[in-house]
Amino acid sequence: MASAQLAAEPGGNASDSGASPAPRKRRSAADRGEVFASRRILGMRVDATSYAETADAVIERAESGAGGMVCIATAHMAIECLDDPARRRAVNSADRVTPDGMSLVWALRHLGIDAAKRVYGPSLLPILCARAEARGLPIGFYGATPEVLDALQAELGRRFPRLRMPFAWSPPFRALDSAEDVAARDAIEASGVRILFVGLGCPKQERWMAEHREALPRVLVGVGAAFDFLSGAKAQAPEWMQGAGLEWLFRLGSEPRRLWRRYLLGNTRFLYHFLVRGNRG
Repeated sequence: MASAQLAAEPGGNASDSGASPAPRKRRSAADRGEVFASRRILGMRVDATSYAETADAVIERAESGAGGMVCIATAHMAIECLDDPARRRAVNSADRVTPDGMSLVWALRHLGIDAAKRVYGPSLLPILCARAEARGLPIGFYGATPEVLDALQAELGRRFPRLRMPFAWSPPFRALDSAEDVAARDAIEASGVRILFVGLGCPKQERWMAEHREALPRVLVGVGAAFDFLSGAKAQAPEWMQGAGLEWLFRLGSEPRRLWRRYLLGNTRFLYHFLVRGNRG
């Protein structure tokens, strides 16, 4: 059963927590004058961006009401896009596709972008929270269980006392029917959030964002397992493992039954298509 939270904010309520921005025609990154190097990795676009550049873009769109879609890409996402052209088109239409996994950073460097760096979802989320707190922008969360959302909001509230978090919604672990989808969309609109973090996991969150970006003039940021990590529900890999590109091994050891196919088969396929088949998408 779906669970929603519409939290009153200090000095206000859900109705005055931030006026719903009027929908604006979506423009491409080129139309907005944004310049950053990109490469196609197995046909999926990946941008050589940074935490600061990504945060600047998200905040600008949130304040302008233009909305947008940010994908945090991994090798797993590249394989999902390789297997499904519709999914690839959805990801490639995003305003930003950041390299979350070190395998994509290395791939970007292999393709000539020597300065490519990682933009990791669980690190980007608190950076955006700090920016949103400073600018008075309300944020929301879509995904995970009610318990994880409660713990996440408590942790972020501790770290960012003035952060406005009027919305959190835990959808059921199945496809929503039309009435449930409308209810969720209406609740997002009523909350007034300007940035909505989506934690449904790949590929579900990318599909959800692509389907809802036109109807929701917010910045939708797909952050994968960030809700679980930041809430303390799941342990993160040590920093040295993350930097060495071994986070997948830590996660595989933590959840072998759920993740063995993704990492053992998926990573092998990624290496085969990128190195042996010459990055054919």
